Amino acid sequence: MSFFEKLKQGMTKTRKNIAEKLSGVFAMFTRVDEDLLEELEETLILCDVGVNTATRVIGTLRERIKAEKIREVDGVKAALKEILLEQVQFSQAEETFPRVILVVGVNGAGKTTSIGKIAHVYTEQGKKVLLAAADTFRAAAAEQLSIWADRAGVPIVKYGEGHDPAAVVYDAIDSAKHRGMDVVLCDTAGRLHNKKNLMNELGKISRVIDREYPEAARETLLVLDGTAGQNSLFQAREFASTVPIDGIVLTKLDGTAKGGFIFAIREELGIPVKYIGVGEGIDDLQPFDAREFVDSLLD
Repeated sequence: MSFFEKLKQGMTKTRKNIAEKLSGVFAMFTRVDEDLLEELEETLILCDVGVNTATRVIGTLRERIKAEKIREVDGVKAALKEILLEQVQFSQAEETFPRVILVVGVNGAGKTTSIGKIAHVYTEQGKKVLLAAADTFRAAAAEQLSIWADRAGVPIVKYGEGHDPAAVVYDAIDSAKHRGMDVVLCDTAGRLHNKKNLMNELGKISRVIDREYPEAARETLLVLDGTAGQNSLFQAREFASTVPIDGIVLTKLDGTAKGGFIFAIREELGIPVKYIGVGEGIDDLQPFDAREFVDSLLD
């Protein structure tokens, strides 16, 4: 099964929510007028796209209808699809190696699982990957990451609970340099209750990377639980106000009808979605393709 087919299948609940509602609106109208646009805006809000995003999308659609003199409902549908595509599209620079990726997110969002799956993505590309179990304050975090390291077939650096996270990253970097690794994936920062401690921890880790591995590219990914919908945006704002976030990993989208909130991420955060998860298998988390995503929802 191709990833597009997995995506289409995994997004069934969201597709049903968005596609059926939008199709119902378009079926109600035979002419392009303000009533149609108002109905579309309300429908997008009901589909978890978010008020701000829905307002901007329909505002853009209104301008496009006028500029392109769209007179048919099918033309409006095509224009809406392109605007939604633009909403989730980001141009991303080509990755360079070696690179160190810090992965943050609240416990339960699928952070540890995502790290194992991202490791699999890179190994499938022929890259050599090392995991660093630096979320040392959560019980059994290192053991859980070890299971995913085994599944992905990659080595891991880990220590006991309560160990200094920066020391784990230090040893992981030292190991990666000696073994010629391309990617170091660091599991860390699984809590939000104390921003000062979170900043201190990540700041210390960053200083270790700057000092010990200045030639490596750096990236911080935030894992969000797709089943939480708009509530995940609140978590994202909290993290983004504390640490610079380079990309989003969206998990568990196969279990929710709230996938429409993806369209709000750019509006609310200005951060690209980098990976999307639509299943529990190790190959069910893949780099995000905006066109395939929109096609899977609306075609």
